Amino acid sequence: SAAPPPPPRCSPPSLSASAHPGKMASHIVGYPRMGPKRELKFALESFWDGKSSAEDLEKVATDLRASIWKQMADAGIKYIPSNTFSYYDQVLDTTAMLGAVPDRYSWTGGEINLSTYFSMARGNATVPAMEMTKWFDTNYHFIVPELAPSTKFSYSSHKAINEYKEAKALGVDTVPVLVGPVSYLLLSKAAKGVEKSFSPLSLLSSILPVYKEVIAELKAAGASWIQFDEPTLVKDLESHQLSAFSAAYAELESALSGLNVLVETYFADVPADSYKTLTSLSSVTAYGFDLERGTKTLELVKSGFPAGKYLFAGVVDGRNIWADDLAASLATLQSLEAVVGKDKLVVSTSCSLMHTAVDLVNETKLDDEIKSWLAFAAQKVVEVNALAKALAGQKDEAYFAANAAALASRRSSPRVTNEEVQKAATALKGSDHRRATTVSARLDAQQKKLNLPVLPTTTIGSFPQTVELRRVRREYKAKKISEEEYTNAIKEEISKVVKIQEELDIDVLVHGEPERNDMVEYFGEQLSGFTFTANGWVQSYGSRCVKPPIIYGDVSRPNPMTVFWSKMAQSMTARPMKGMLTGPVTILNWSFVRNDQPRLVAS
Repeated sequence: SAAPPPPPRCSPPSLSASAHPGKMASHIVGYPRMGPKRELKFALESFWDGKSSAEDLEKVATDLRASIWKQMADAGIKYIPSNTFSYYDQVLDTTAMLGAVPDRYSWTGGEINLSTYFSMARGNATVPAMEMTKWFDTNYHFIVPELAPSTKFSYSSHKAINEYKEAKALGVDTVPVLVGPVSYLLLSKAAKGVEKSFSPLSLLSSILPVYKEVIAELKAAGASWIQFDEPTLVKDLESHQLSAFSAAYAELESALSGLNVLVETYFADVPADSYKTLTSLSSVTAYGFDLERGTKTLELVKSGFPAGKYLFAGVVDGRNIWADDLAASLATLQSLEAVVGKDKLVVSTSCSLMHTAVDLVNETKLDDEIKSWLAFAAQKVVEVNALAKALAGQKDEAYFAANAAALASRRSSPRVTNEEVQKAATALKGSDHRRATTVSARLDAQQKKLNLPVLPTTTIGSFPQTVELRRVRREYKAKKISEEEYTNAIKEEISKVVKIQEELDIDVLVHGEPERNDMVEYFGEQLSGFTFTANGWVQSYGSRCVKPPIIYGDVSRPNPMTVFWSKMAQSMTARPMKGMLTGPVTILNWSFVRNDQPRLVAS
């Protein structure tokens, strides 16, 4: 499909948010990069396909950044982040900043260009891409740095300083964000062929000079705050790893002199020993904590917080799409005021908002009741500032009342609580979680029925989704073809897949899943308690975006989900046909889940 037009260029706000004396103490850890209508995705893919120029790509990126900064400034956010935008990934951006390019990309030095950057991210005709892995427990993936004792570091990407200056030219004084030096190394891996005993953390003293250069440039450009994201502090770290934080920030202390320094953590509780290490860093002015997931961290703060330091309290959930319980968050913030001091408490998100959908305004088909329960990134920005205003004695009573009404409506809605599901769950016994027969008995019965060879062959299940298949599904959904035409098209595809597998002498066949749009969405659409967005896209990696289902209520299965197609497929062969279901844990982890009940109930 054709790329949508880029957002219009924004006129600069008249006064920067952080310079405005009336702005409340509010902060956003980070913001989605793709754009409300995936403008960056389409621009990237057009550039990669050679259909547009680097200048075209940069124009879309510039417009997106401007619109995001303006949006936050207009909402009243005081501490607005910069350098959270990325063409691919923030860890890869840090690798570029440090000049840590693996040898196979034949980089010869100087400022890293888009060709080298995207070769590291995606590979090219001659060399493979760098490894990609999950960013903590999110569904976002980052590019893993490859380091060796011989890796030479040099200041090779001025992105952080360029974006700070770009925002400043628009009248917005931002907080530049960098992946912290210790987390960068702890998230790295040893390059291929390097001794297993090598630890990337041993390179700490080699990368700090580059960080010092970046800090010096930001200071010279007028930055008054800088944010280091050190999310590895939520992990269970060994003593030498914790010591690296103390060493790194002691080494950077003189470079950071005159700057306010925020170290941001997220996704979980900060363990007590890490909290102690972090809050004893003399060069650090402020600490950011995820207080949505970090209930133990909240207690650590209340039991002891360093005098004169700022607390950036992450009370608005950056991982989910539910409207914040403003009254509960305000109560938490008020309890922290007594500990931290009124002028040192900043309202923040629990993590970057890049893990949630962009803007609820673009959801024109979501029903009004469910929509009233939700807040995407744009709405969470408003929530953060509303809390900061309330904390400062300027509470918007109408906004808080509307929020309370929406929460009450969700709690009492019959769409959320299904009595039949409740009864069935209550009636479950311990024995229901165990099979009535032994494994050996089941294996015997299976072998008698299926008569499989000693080492049977099968495939995972899904065959390629062709352009033609996607067209048929799209036309059926748009009611351009009849159900009979759709069924016949899918039947023909299944027949092809069955024939291929029989020719290859596969023992247990699959039907290829031609009727499925997505392994989670397909099932969610057939279950009660699920809803789907039109534009609730979230970045998974690079230009790849996913649209997670929203689980809002008790889940039940009104009708059979796979029986029709499985029976049809089985009728085409004498060999056993495997039925395929996406497992409940995957569905849960790939969806926006309810926050009114625990994710896990102990059996």
